Amino acid sequence: MSRSPFLQAIEYDDSLPIEKEALKLWMKDLDNPFRWSLRPFFQFLFAILLHLTWFIKRLPLPQFSAHNFLQKTICWFCENFVSVEANVLILRHYSCESNIINFLIDNQYLDGEELPVNPIKLYPKKIGDMMEDSFVKHDQELFRCFKEMGHWQYKKNSEENVSWQHWQTVDIESLEIHKKKTQVFDFETSHALFMCLFCLLLTREEYRDAINGFNLDQSMAIRVGEIIEDKSLVEMAYNKFPHYLVGPWNLSQRFLMHGFFCEYVYSVLHNLKEKSV
Repeated sequence: MSRSPFLQAIEYDDSLPIEKEALKLWMKDLDNPFRWSLRPFFQFLFAILLHLTWFIKRLPLPQFSAHNFLQKTICWFCENFVSVEANVLILRHYSCESNIINFLIDNQYLDGEELPVNPIKLYPKKIGDMMEDSFVKHDQELFRCFKEMGHWQYKKNSEENVSWQHWQTVDIESLEIHKKKTQVFDFETSHALFMCLFCLLLTREEYRDAINGFNLDQSMAIRVGEIIEDKSLVEMAYNKFPHYLVGPWNLSQRFLMHGFFCEYVYSVLHNLKEKSV
């Protein structure tokens, strides 16, 4: 089936930075028939269940979490039911965001000063790696780095002195994903199916922090923009104002836009690095 005129337009629109490989994956994901049939129903149903779960978790009851069960369930579902392109996008996201945060760590102190923050090492190559490079750890590592970096102390210097010490180029060919006939769900439908499970199997504080962590996108954009002298990066952050805590309302869109933000900023930095070689 041919793509609509709009989808054809965005396929060739390069106004926003995004890797060609990532764009190709996303365009294929948009063509998934389940996205246009099952996704609206699942998002409506599970959005209601999510808010009910969120309400129950906020009650003054004993808190519990089950990280291992959550990880095993997600990895099993990804390996058996999530489409190959969606799985690749998920694995890419880990690496893209890890690179952005490590770029901030590497450039917080220049002039040869010792780095005060341990870099993030979440670069999974296959679905099974996410059992260790977990969804929960993904969020907690972001918070750890912001805390350990402390107040932003970037020292303006020449472009030649920008550090890429812990940068790892995201290579799709290095990812190990074995296609199965049952892998049919697109990215957004898959997320809708797991929204409630995340809320249920994390403590209320862990889940609250996770869904508010997206708002650090604006902070990352400001810092990266200062380093490379490109203030337009802030416009790429859909999730903003981390001081204002939010609940699970509009979570699907905020989650997806966080993924786009990381792809955009990664692309900008990757192109800058290639030019500097």
